[in-house]
Amino acid sequence: MNELTIFPADIAAMSVSQLAALPPAQKAEIDKNLDAAIDWLKKARNKFDAALEQCYGEQARAALRESGRDFGTAHISDGPLHIKFELPKKVSWNQQQLAEIAERIVASGEKVEGYLDIKLSVSESRFTNWPPALQQQFAAARTVDSGKPSFRLALVSED
Repeated sequence: MNELTIFPADIAAMSVSQLAALPPAQKAEIDKNLDAAIDWLKKARNKFDAALEQCYGEQARAALRESGRDFGTAHISDGPLHIKFELPKKVSWNQQQLAEIAERIVASGEKVEGYLDIKLSVSESRFTNWPPALQQQFAAARTVDSGKPSFRLALVSED
C-alpha cells in the first residue's frame, strides 16, 4: 500500500455506482491496495491471535478443565480485561471405517440412514468424462449453480 490516491475511508463512503465509474487505473489501484490490506490484516490477526494464545491459552484451558470440559467457552479476566475463550470441538470420521460399519448395518437389515448421515456426490471431472448414456442417467439428479464471481485486475501499458 503505497502512494494511495483513494483512501479506505473514501472507498467506504463511495457508492457501488461511484466505484464502478472510476477510471481503470484507479480501479486497479484500489484492487491492489485492498488485496495488500487484506493480506496485512490476516497476518496481523494471526500474530495477535498467537499472542493471545501465548498469554491466555493455558489459563483458559485450565478453566475449561476445572468445569469438567475439554471444549466450549470459558471466561477469564486479566485485570479490567474480560476474555471470552472459545475452543470448538472439531470431529472427523474415518471414511473407510464408516463405510464398513454402514455395510454391516445394511447386512443386518437395518436402514443405514437411521445411524449415519449419507451425502452422495459425483465429482464434476468424473461426470464430464462419462459416456453420454451414463451422464443422462444422472442428469436429473444434477443441479448446476454459479459460485461467487471473482475479478483480477492488471494494468497493461498502452505502448
